Amino acid sequence: MSFTPRVFSGIKPSGDLHLGNYLGAIRRFVPLQDTHETIYCVVDMHAITVWQDPEDLKRWTYEIAAAYIAAGVDPKKSIIFNQSQVVEHAELSWVLNCVARMGWMARMTQFKDKAGENSEQVSLGLFAYPSLMAADILLYKATAVPVGEDQRQHLELTRDIAKKFNHDFAKQIAAAGFEDGFFPITETLATGPAMRVKSLKDGSKKMSKSESSDLATIYMMDDADLIAKKIKRATSDAEPLPSEAAGLESRPEAENLVGIYAALANQSVDQVLAEFGGKGWGIFKPALADLSVSVLAPIAEEMKRLVSDRGEMDRILRDGADRARAIAQPIMADVRSIVGFVR
Repeated sequence: MSFTPRVFSGIKPSGDLHLGNYLGAIRRFVPLQDTHETIYCVVDMHAITVWQDPEDLKRWTYEIAAAYIAAGVDPKKSIIFNQSQVVEHAELSWVLNCVARMGWMARMTQFKDKAGENSEQVSLGLFAYPSLMAADILLYKATAVPVGEDQRQHLELTRDIAKKFNHDFAKQIAAAGFEDGFFPITETLATGPAMRVKSLKDGSKKMSKSESSDLATIYMMDDADLIAKKIKRATSDAEPLPSEAAGLESRPEAENLVGIYAALANQSVDQVLAEFGGKGWGIFKPALADLSVSVLAPIAEEMKRLVSDRGEMDRILRDGADRARAIAQPIMADVRSIVGFVR
């Protein structure tokens, strides 16, 4: 049997969404609706691997779902839901915990980064969450996942787990009529070069919700005035913009701001520099501020409208969960039979 072209991706509700989330992930989800079945999840079960205030978790869950829709994800064409509404995520995660090896988990660099020197004190969930991520993908037999560089290792783990499950239960899988294996070997989906947005105050650091300066990060709920203020006060340097991309080397703040303009305008960096090369920041920053406001402010307004209507958001999430469950339940039933659970 062949696998349906299906995309799964998700964002963790563990803080306010910012420009990096939009350019690096959410905006890239939209065109995939026309080429694949698309499932976009708010991965709230992942969020609680570290402590989350329950009220913040609820708020961020609604905001991420609203951001998907405001950015152009159509809840009628795509499935939008929060992970905890589909219990099969947790059930498959346990099965995959018993397929994955401890050594595989221990090599995950994100766990090492997050745990630091306190690996004995972090939750078991933080150690095992790559297995839950694999379950998120494989529960829907997703054939492709759009991932950033920081998640590439986790997709490789998902592929390893799928291969091992298919190998360990090959006899049962064949007997059930699955000639090509039960789980697909999910591929990384190329959706063009990813924009890695850096802090507006330090071009060597990733844009983050944990920045010390309120002006370092553009949040998806910022209004037009605040977006413009942050752009105009962004750190730059004393030199005018170069005419070619090579001239941005060793100029991280300039490279970041030009990259943001290029991403928002759907242009290449060279196209931006062809227009602004030789010009100073007094010309470029106002142009970037105007562009940022024109793209982001309508999304912010629509997000605010959506999150203020909890009834509508609950309806969308419930509908998405029902549609997700319709895919997940028969796949999970096959898993139970394959591994030998008596039902």
